[in-house]
Amino acid sequence: MPLVRDGRGEIVIVDSGSTDRTIEIAQSFGAKVFVEPWKGFAAQKNSAIDKSAGDWVLQLDADEALESELALEIDQNLTSQLVGFWIPRKNFFLGRWIKHGGFYPDPKLRLIRRSAGRFEDYGAHPTIKVKGPTGKLRHAMIHNAYPTLRGYIDHMNSYSSSGAKVAVEKGHRGFHTINIVLRPLLTFIYNYFMRLGFLDGREGLLLHLYHAVYVSWKYSKAWEITRTSTENR
Repeated sequence: MPLVRDGRGEIVIVDSGSTDRTIEIAQSFGAKVFVEPWKGFAAQKNSAIDKSAGDWVLQLDADEALESELALEIDQNLTSQLVGFWIPRKNFFLGRWIKHGGFYPDPKLRLIRRSAGRFEDYGAHPTIKVKGPTGKLRHAMIHNAYPTLRGYIDHMNSYSSSGAKVAVEKGHRGFHTINIVLRPLLTFIYNYFMRLGFLDGREGLLLHLYHAVYVSWKYSKAWEITRTSTENR
């Protein structure tokens, strides 16, 4: 990859207890690997930024990769006066690129000047906040998110727990049929029909169906949190 070839860049990995060959494989490619206890999504990513030495930082999760054209495009923009770039992301579900229903272009602010921004917690999906002007790149990251239904459902179970905490912080309390039944139904109708999710075939149907279930789980768990808190007083 041109971004790290000939010593021009570095690969920094913060591992929080993987049990496969992640560390071994990463070190074989010359990566700097740091093993640390899990501190939360944003703190873990900020830890990697702190350990970086370059002026620019590109943040990738373990299930993300770059199109070859994107690597070249990034390389061409490292002399920019901007402080960051938004990158479109191609999300794959059960092996299919999901092009509709709001899942593309799914822009993410992932390329930033190291001194210009930090991750901030927002449930299971921390976001980078930067000070200064940003731009947009044309080529995409590849997100091999959910190759199996079991993996997707497991993640949505975890993400809905994080999302429930955010919902509670925003004032969602109590058992409300609108949030637990109607909102998921409207989410499915909006994404699957109005945003053309049906054009992504069987995979699109399953994705939007189970995403609607995630919405119901989130608000159900928000009610559970507030009920438990009240009972423990």
